[in-house]
Amino acid sequence: MQTVQITPFQIIGITVRTSNENDQAASDIGLLWERFMTEGISQKISNKTSDEIFAIYTNYESDHTRPYDTLFGCKVDSLDTIPDGMVGQAFEGGTFAKFTAKGDVTKGAVYQAWVAIWNTDLDRRYTADFEVYGEKATEITNAEVDIFVAMEP
Repeated sequence: MQTVQITPFQIIGITVRTSNENDQAASDIGLLWERFMTEGISQKISNKTSDEIFAIYTNYESDHTRPYDTLFGCKVDSLDTIPDGMVGQAFEGGTFAKFTAKGDVTKGAVYQAWVAIWNTDLDRRYTADFEVYGEKATEITNAEVDIFVAMEP
């Protein structure tokens, strides 16, 4: 884990409200990811600033044990034009703990990293935590996915 500073950014994509209770998130997030890929959501975002895919966990009811929103999308330079059926959201940035999940995404590599994070004593803010699926994540059976967890400064 390392501590990094993230500048404010904006995302356009699709979202679902979910919870980690009773494995609900595993189902909801899996279906959201499938929709993101099969509907070509990334290609429908015209003003994206990169091809990286962001998975953002935000609007926490309290902490990771209570309901929160998951947003799959891409970083954009403006929220002026949001395609139908999508949402746009601005994130404030700040101090984040950076982790890297390595391995087979289809076999739970990212989820296992989150379990380790949940069991780590961190001074979390529960504002917006996110994963970045960039170049190192294109081979899903041998991927590297960066995970950023919002921390108190």
